[in-house]
Amino acid sequence: MIVTVLVAGAGLGLLPDFTGNSASSAEASSDAAFATLTQARLTEVTPAPATVTPKPVSTELPADSGTGKRVVFSQSDQRVWLVDANGVAETTYLVSGSIHDNLNPGTFRVYSRSERATSFNYTSTMRYFVRFAHGPNAAIGFHDIPLDRSGNLEQTTAQLGTPLSSGCIRQERPNAIKLWNFAPVGTKVVVLA
Repeated sequence: MIVTVLVAGAGLGLLPDFTGNSASSAEASSDAAFATLTQARLTEVTPAPATVTPKPVSTELPADSGTGKRVVFSQSDQRVWLVDANGVAETTYLVSGSIHDNLNPGTFRVYSRSERATSFNYTSTMRYFVRFAHGPNAAIGFHDIPLDRSGNLEQTTAQLGTPLSSGCIRQERPNAIKLWNFAPVGTKVVVLA
């Protein structure tokens, strides 16, 4: 019989492996009853996950975001808008900007793009990198959520809307591709506080 260690709340329990490989039907029945009882006890003591209520955020294009075709990034809302030449927002979505105060509000221009890139400290890789500003350690731009050295996302898409990056603006891959297609070199980028 294989023993599985489970942690629930502050308790530690040792449970048999219930894979159905028991020697007899009586043992299987006993094991199944034990599993049901143990699972019920674990369910009772396992705390419910904390819920986070996000602040209400308007998806309306900010009035002070400039004119003409542009990418608008609101640092306070952690949101991007892709705005066409007529001033109409084609799309808007949540992003994750920097945990550092490394980007001042203002108007910039896309100056460089790389379909594949590596972080300034060589710990992660990203795609669809659209650069528009210079930070203290590296370029600042928009890209997809980076992958760490093990190939895992550095954050979940559910965490978009929260500053989590070391300097850039992280986007879900489909939105990173939209911005990549929308913003060639020379495109205006407006950063709001």
